[in-house]
Amino acid sequence: MPERIFILDGHPGPSSLSRQAVERYAAAAREANHEVRVAHLHDLSFDPDRGVAGYANAKPLEPELEDTLSNIEWCSHFVMAFPLWWGGFQGKLKGWIDRVLVPGRTFTTEETTTLGLPAPLLKGRSARVVISSDTPRFFLRLAYGDAILRQLKGQILGFVGFKPVKITFFAPASDPKPGAVDALLAQMDELGRDAR
Repeated sequence: MPERIFILDGHPGPSSLSRQAVERYAAAAREANHEVRVAHLHDLSFDPDRGVAGYANAKPLEPELEDTLSNIEWCSHFVMAFPLWWGGFQGKLKGWIDRVLVPGRTFTTEETTTLGLPAPLLKGRSARVVISSDTPRFFLRLAYGDAILRQLKGQILGFVGFKPVKITFFAPASDPKPGAVDALLAQMDELGRDAR
């Protein structure tokens, strides 16, 4: 069955491996008759600072943020690609997460899970995250305990209801081995066709 796919290129630059990956994913998904919407972080203009702590009197969302949040609510499958910088998200992408995943739209404190956590409002959606990095995959696991993956799966996407959250990890990104980028893009073709 066709899926509704929202794709976010989470690299702040106008051209990148992340952009190449999402464009290949999007083209393959469209060819397979999935509905696809794409946003590039580079093109979004917004204040990444959520402002004062707490959610009361939240800053209104800029039109670009409202569009991306509406697309998250619309989609059945979410794809996000970004580079790992200093072991985590680069600033603008973290600001996008802080501003867009808001209560009342992505989770609610008026209901709780069996663990007493706020209830997710985006259940029934899956996600694919494509991470490029210069840190080898084994080192990310052994030295850092897969911190970014646990954060994504549990504290961010999983928290608001995305399940499963699948990860594609590409390293080294700055100086890839011959043929590695082509292999990644071929993988994006396959994942896009299958909407996974």
